[in-house]
Amino acid sequence: MAVGVFDLFSIGIGPSSSHTVGPMRAAAVFAEELKATGVLDRVGGLRVDLYGSLAATGHGHGTMTAILLGLEGFHPELILPDEVEQRLAAIADTGQLHLAGLVSLPYAVKDMILHPLTILPRHTNGLKFAVSDAAGDVLHEATFFSVGGGFIVREGEEDAAQHELEESKKELPFPFRTAAELLRHCQANGLSIGEVMLVNERASRSEEEIREGLLHIYSVMESCVEVSLKREGLLPGGLKVRRRAPDWHERLMKEDKDRDPKYWQEWVNLIALAVNEENASGGRVVTAPTNGAAGIIPAVLYYALHFAPGMEEANQADRDDVVVRFLLTAAAVGVLYKEQASISGAEVGCQGEVGSASSMAAAGLAEAMGGTPAQVENAAEIAMEHNLGLTCDPIGGLVQIPCIERNAIAAAKAINAAKMALWGDGSHRVSLDEVIVTMRETGKDMSSKYKETAMGGLAVNVVEC
Repeated sequence: MAVGVFDLFSIGIGPSSSHTVGPMRAAAVFAEELKATGVLDRVGGLRVDLYGSLAATGHGHGTMTAILLGLEGFHPELILPDEVEQRLAAIADTGQLHLAGLVSLPYAVKDMILHPLTILPRHTNGLKFAVSDAAGDVLHEATFFSVGGGFIVREGEEDAAQHELEESKKELPFPFRTAAELLRHCQANGLSIGEVMLVNERASRSEEEIREGLLHIYSVMESCVEVSLKREGLLPGGLKVRRRAPDWHERLMKEDKDRDPKYWQEWVNLIALAVNEENASGGRVVTAPTNGAAGIIPAVLYYALHFAPGMEEANQADRDDVVVRFLLTAAAVGVLYKEQASISGAEVGCQGEVGSASSMAAAGLAEAMGGTPAQVENAAEIAMEHNLGLTCDPIGGLVQIPCIERNAIAAAKAINAAKMALWGDGSHRVSLDEVIVTMRETGKDMSSKYKETAMGGLAVNVVEC
């Protein structure tokens, strides 16, 4: 199916969409296939191989435990944090995995086979599943690639998936792959970028369903912040990173009782930190468009709802409208990155995660603040242009340093990009399409050391403990 708003904004668990959500989804698909093909009751052995970035940084990203949960039949958009803790504790205590939720099998993280230096042809995030019978004969096997944002592709089906994507786009009222095509739709039909996205979404669901779905997405973002602000102490993983969001919130509540506009950046920083601290804890977050960049869009949307001109007089219906328009516009820009480049840090570096999220957020804010399609496109371009070359080198393979602070910095960039664009008339020298292609080419040229392998940058120059 064509990439839609609910593909780019999906609910899952932290800390990584490509290393946690995608692998869990692939494992769940494999488990369902075992039931569907009727081989489940004959399974005597299980083998899981992880390749490239999944193997190199999988422990820090929770890849292995996510796969165990997927193999038990859990899906990232449905599983709750309490279920995660309960099932992982049970597997650790008993050494038994409930394959597809039905067959008990001795299997644990230590049984997975890692190939950090082996890159499969399709993508650096490769994983292979195979089950065999008591005699060792293979009953069923499958290879998947986690290509960013929780999206997965099955080996051998890449061309078919691309063909299905292209065919489904033909059914859309306003198909687009580039920003130029998107702007032409806006101009020809007198629509905003968010309205073009809404018309396309209505091809598969009602407007009421779209609205309810997007408001639910935002409610999960808000819940993520609320949960994070109640947590204290250190983040898991061994880096001894202290949670800052609860203390920052307490200070802000004392210093800014009346929501003074001069504190806008402190509030934006707080929301971004809170979301990403929750993500680093393996909590429930919204991929936006990835987990590693999950705090940017909620933080900028918070700005739109609390600090944008005119919002102090807005009622709840008006605020809901802002949420819907913001997310639809951000998603339209996200489609451009997904179609023309990548949102996978393992493929193009952090410019594909934090950079694309900052660009999407800038576009959403510009539209929410009354920008024209040209100004919205300009805002998205500015934000990405100043994230080009951003590397992905998290210390210890954990989505903590520099990821958490990086979300706050990128949120501020997005707000500034939107403001700059709104002070112009929409005309600018570098187009969004040109900067997206540049991001893609920069990612290709970037050394693999700086693409989520823990082999370069901060990951090797900072002592972990």
